[in-house]
Amino acid sequence: MEKGRSFETIVGTLVLLVAIFFFHYVYSRSSWKGMDGYYLIAKFDRADGLAEGIDVKISGVRVGKVASLELDPSSFFAVVKFYVSEKVKLPNDSSANVASEGLFGGKYLSITPGGSKEFFNPGDEIEDTSGPLDLESLLGKFIFSSSEK
Repeated sequence: MEKGRSFETIVGTLVLLVAIFFFHYVYSRSSWKGMDGYYLIAKFDRADGLAEGIDVKISGVRVGKVASLELDPSSFFAVVKFYVSEKVKLPNDSSANVASEGLFGGKYLSITPGGSKEFFNPGDEIEDTSGPLDLESLLGKFIFSSSEK
């Protein structure tokens, strides 16, 4: 009986160590941990698909993450606060839009850098924004426009 229990103890310890290693690996590769950098704000008429922790990308490369989304009660715009890596200095005429990773893929916040020689400061707002493309509306317009002919 002693041999069986010691074997179970060894196997249990190994399983626990593997689980700890797995969670550490996932945590180190995920957006759960904090982000070093500075935050910016962007207001959208629609922010469908965005959520806290979603990637912020420039040219398809992750440079930050969305920190929070809230509704501006006076304008009814979605206010998105996001962090950008301190290594990335964004020109103050950059634009932001809600993009999709594919036809059925997830959403992310895409930043298109401008050409200005001046840069955003922490807490600044990106003025030039556009919400996500609404495929259902486009498909409906296409179907109804082709049926009218």
